[in-house]
Amino acid sequence: MVEKDVSIGLALGGGAALGAAHVGVLRALEEYEIPIDYLAGTSIGAMVGAFYAFGMSVDEIESIALDLDWPDISAIALSKRGLLTNHELGMLLDNNLGDVTFEEATIPLAVVATDIATGEKVIIDKGDVSDAVKASTCIPVLFEPVQYQGRLLVDGGLKESVPVSAIQDFEADKIIGVDLGASREYEEPDNILAILNNTLEIALTHLAHVNPLDIDLLIQPQLGKFSRTNTERIADMIEIGYQSAKKAMSKVNDNVR
Repeated sequence: MVEKDVSIGLALGGGAALGAAHVGVLRALEEYEIPIDYLAGTSIGAMVGAFYAFGMSVDEIESIALDLDWPDISAIALSKRGLLTNHELGMLLDNNLGDVTFEEATIPLAVVATDIATGEKVIIDKGDVSDAVKASTCIPVLFEPVQYQGRLLVDGGLKESVPVSAIQDFEADKIIGVDLGASREYEEPDNILAILNNTLEIALTHLAHVNPLDIDLLIQPQLGKFSRTNTERIADMIEIGYQSAKKAMSKVNDNVR
């Protein structure tokens, strides 16, 4: 159990469907009685983080993850800026949390997005939560960018795959990071979406490198064989996240626990 005077920040990384592993990580953290004082998320990590920051139980988040499919979070966009819109993802958040703002969160929350017009990393911790999460999860080209607070925003993974800087801004004493992109494997693409997926994964591996020196406890679920776009093995990814977190915490010394 963590000492009472040590604050813990949890940074949940991006990875589309791989984000199911975050659910298992959260369950393991609760079992180890590690309280989370600050939360930050990039892309799918922003979505899972938002649910948890507003008091949803791990069981409730797991239920949503197991039922989730791409039609639940996307729709055809009549836009020259993207093939799809993730407006439905925002509706999913609103339906489960209500129309909430960051200021109302039980656990202080921030999400990371990228300004596609300037290339800047944008850390959002104020304003409407569902709009911010839509921005953070907006895979460029696939989804049309999200207008938010005067900026044109897309997936935060372009700048920071694991949102450590947002946790540093909270001035947490210790940082736990969850990197979903470790040990990625690729298959020969057979359609345009598969080509886009491989392109983004290869680019993100190099552009949004995770520096383990910035993280006190780094959890890297081995999800290399799982597709970011396939939601048929959600339960398996949750279990891998759970086991990876337990393994990481069993090795950690008093620096974190």
